[in-house]
Amino acid sequence: MLSARYRFAGLASAVDREVAQLVADDVAARFWERDSTVFGEEPTEIADRMGWFDAPNDSLDMWAQLEGFAAEVCELADDVIVMGMGGSSLFPEVLAKTFGNAPGHPRLHVLDSTDADAIRRVLAATDPSRSFYIASSKSGTTLETRSQLDLFWAASGDPERFAVITDPDSALERLADERGFAHVFRNDPDIGGRFAALSLFGMVPAAVLGVDGESILEASLDLADALEPLDDGDNVGIVLGAFLGAAAKAGREQLTVAIDPRIETFGLWLEQLVAESTGKHGVGVVPVIGEPLEAILASPQRRIVAVIGEVEGIDALRAMKVPIVELSLEETVDLGAHVLLWEYATAIAGRVLGLNPFDQPDVESAKRAARALMDADAPVSPEPVPLADALEMIEPTDTVAVCAFVDPDGVQA
Repeated sequence: MLSARYRFAGLASAVDREVAQLVADDVAARFWERDSTVFGEEPTEIADRMGWFDAPNDSLDMWAQLEGFAAEVCELADDVIVMGMGGSSLFPEVLAKTFGNAPGHPRLHVLDSTDADAIRRVLAATDPSRSFYIASSKSGTTLETRSQLDLFWAASGDPERFAVITDPDSALERLADERGFAHVFRNDPDIGGRFAALSLFGMVPAAVLGVDGESILEASLDLADALEPLDDGDNVGIVLGAFLGAAAKAGREQLTVAIDPRIETFGLWLEQLVAESTGKHGVGVVPVIGEPLEAILASPQRRIVAVIGEVEGIDALRAMKVPIVELSLEETVDLGAHVLLWEYATAIAGRVLGLNPFDQPDVESAKRAARALMDADAPVSPEPVPLADALEMIEPTDTVAVCAFVDPDGVQA
């Protein structure tokens, strides 16, 4: 069973207040009952986004079916290409890099970029006559994923080598039915993308890889037992969520995560979950993943630290005197427990910060802007800004993110 050890340091009283308020508001019990008013009176993008709590049970019920699908794919393919963006692709990437493919199972390539080098690399590494293609999109209209699907359909054209994972009645489902794809996996529509790791979006690729998905799901269900309604502050998800939210309110919004090398790529998924769920309306928790120990030690002022499993330099992190939580990791399949814990705690942090953790206003605004540019007769490129001018805009309490559009597995990355 996953365990947590905290040192709240100067945040102790603030965390205690937040936990007491959550207990007084009966949040754990209401959350367990899928009460959407925990996160706001308006049910839109709340009531229809809480299905992730049921995903471990639902996926476990389907596991034998998923293994049957994987057996079919093993006969057809040496390589499987998963096409998806963000929540549809990040957890499959974590599984592929953590566990690899079991003997007799195909290699998994996760393509969540439209970078030309990334696409060329996958094309060069795979043979269409020995490949299988899975397009993953909740909405079924994700432009990047549909473009990738068109590319690989042109290269193969064999419907027996294609499957999709999507919401019921989506445009992608209709396309798959029209073309006669081998499989259409219809996910629970009440699950948002970044909360979909333990749903079909994560567990179909797990089965293809030959990962012990049953143990991953059972670990998450063991953790769920610790999230049952409690009338005190011992609920591990409530306490972690209160810690994240209280820290951000106090100016320690930089959640610095140090991760056991066995599941190091878990940070890929965790980063999106925390940033997209809490970063909106001018507030939020800023996840900092993969930072060198020396940099962490040199700038402790706005940080809290989360340690998952055994990490190098733990004694130095403990000596920093900054707020820290240490979460245990016994086996790699305990990844399932960490997924559910962080989903729950991130949602609670949203409650503490007074925002809806399940919507994505900035993502939607970016999509609208991109569509407007693409629909224009002559899209206008933004004017370049000199680096010196950009640096002058940075305030002492700002956080700067450098987003590189490169092949994530290429030499530039």
